[in-house]
Amino acid sequence: MQFRDEDAIPALECRGLSKKYGSGRVVLANLDFTLAPGEFVAIMGDSGVGKSTLLNLIAGLDQADSGEVMIGGAAVSRLDDNAATRLRRQKLGFVFQAFHVLPHLTLAQNVALPLLLNELPVSAALDMLAAVGLEGRGDDFPRQLSGGELQRVAIARALVHRPTLILADEPTGNLDPDTAHGVLALFRAQSKATGAATMMVTHSQAAAAIADRILILSDGALHPASQAQALSGAEYGSQPAARSVDDAR
Repeated sequence: MQFRDEDAIPALECRGLSKKYGSGRVVLANLDFTLAPGEFVAIMGDSGVGKSTLLNLIAGLDQADSGEVMIGGAAVSRLDDNAATRLRRQKLGFVFQAFHVLPHLTLAQNVALPLLLNELPVSAALDMLAAVGLEGRGDDFPRQLSGGELQRVAIARALVHRPTLILADEPTGNLDPDTAHGVLALFRAQSKATGAATMMVTHSQAAAAIADRILILSDGALHPASQAQALSGAEYGSQPAARSVDDAR
């Protein structure tokens, strides 16, 4: 599938992004990265290499030492606090490993939160629940759902306001393999249906295999998965490199 369009504004662009931990250890080193509209990218790498740090920098939850994050053409660091908050609220969606579904709200109320924040019609929440296979469950509470169903709610909440960019941090880390497979297939399908670009951090090669592109974070930079055999670590040295769905065709 071809995503590159020179006239299209990238959903996400990182320019010269650098970050060190307090100890002085380099996490990101002049990292450049572009994510096209509608593209689904998986980010892999050893534990502690900086994958979640990269997501936090993109989301504006942490600050880079240098470089720029641009979302939909807007340079996040050049926005004041109110403008940056509006950008995150309107343009970003989040899917977490731990779901973060609010237990005291119904499923419909959970999914409607981004709509309320953006002053959009809340009726779209029920449509989004139906799209993720939870039609008729809007009045249920999270305690009535399985882990896989809870992650479907989280996906619906992330996509309901039609964001430009979805950031997913180990979205199936708490699910068994069979449930994870179904949730990932739905996640990809609904991301594509809404036109959102997606950056998914994962340790799972099975999860990464649904992506259009797979990148490995190592030594402060992102490398194509085809170069994984050159990286150290058992996960990439002893197993075949994960393939994208396009490679499998």
